[in-house]
Amino acid sequence: MSMPVAIVGAGSIGVAFAVVFARAGLTVRCWDPDPAALARAEHDLADRLALLRTHDLLDEEPHVIARRVSFGGDLARAVTGAVLVQECAPERLELKRELFADLARLTGPDVVLVSSSSAIRASLIADGLPEADRMLVGHPGNPPYLLSVIEVVPAPETHPDAVKRACAAYSAAGLQPVVLGREVEGFVFNRLQGALLREAYCLLRDGVASVEDIDTVVRLGLGLRWAVIGPFETADLNTRGGITAHAEKMGPAYERMGAERGQHDPWTPDLVARADAQRRALLPLDGWEDRVRWRDERLMELLAAVRPREGRSTVD
Repeated sequence: MSMPVAIVGAGSIGVAFAVVFARAGLTVRCWDPDPAALARAEHDLADRLALLRTHDLLDEEPHVIARRVSFGGDLARAVTGAVLVQECAPERLELKRELFADLARLTGPDVVLVSSSSAIRASLIADGLPEADRMLVGHPGNPPYLLSVIEVVPAPETHPDAVKRACAAYSAAGLQPVVLGREVEGFVFNRLQGALLREAYCLLRDGVASVEDIDTVVRLGLGLRWAVIGPFETADLNTRGGITAHAEKMGPAYERMGAERGQHDPWTPDLVARADAQRRALLPLDGWEDRVRWRDERLMELLAAVRPREGRSTVD
């Protein structure tokens, strides 16, 4: 992709996206109406690139990558010729609607307009605006230069071609797009994150465990495992016989725990069958033993990488 990418908003997410696109060799134009924000963003870009270089996560020198990024306060100039515009403004609906109205006016019909919104649906941003068929959400993990997944969330009005072009742009930048089947507030990332955080607050409130202890369970347990496999594969590999066997053994307990929190969402037989069918398409049961061994070896590699840091001061 030779055409530039425009970033609208020079806050922390805007800078993070600038790193992602510029590191992939793309030209980036970063816009913000606040000169102070632009100056801070230029400094932050250099700092992030230097840190990535320290950890051997760049293929080029930081100054070479930084030269691909320009900063300015002229929105029309920033988006001229762009193949994709990534909006990174604060999480306020009216502000995003105003920006997208301007972007629709300033860009041609082939330019994909994407919001980095963490929870606001694209249909709310695009409602009644011209060119709504090329507007969607591209919600990254934060920071996207370290977390490579990005949720691509079209509105009902979004044209499939806009989704394809957004995914192509993200893939070219080294991100892994996940296209959601329909809009939902918070998307997948923040709904999963929110579920864990809600339970963490409940456990703290109920005197079950302290903040430090809850963080320790996630850091040394769930977090390590989830760095290798996700929740469905975890369930699949935790019980011989796969996800169906796991649901039979653990489903009633999880149902009781959910009901205790006022959320009664049992794993019904048809839902378990759907999950099992998708898992078996990814991993036939005759490959279960090998995959368990693969999981264990990946965890061993991860432990070997992080163990020397255990117990070290956070300031060294």
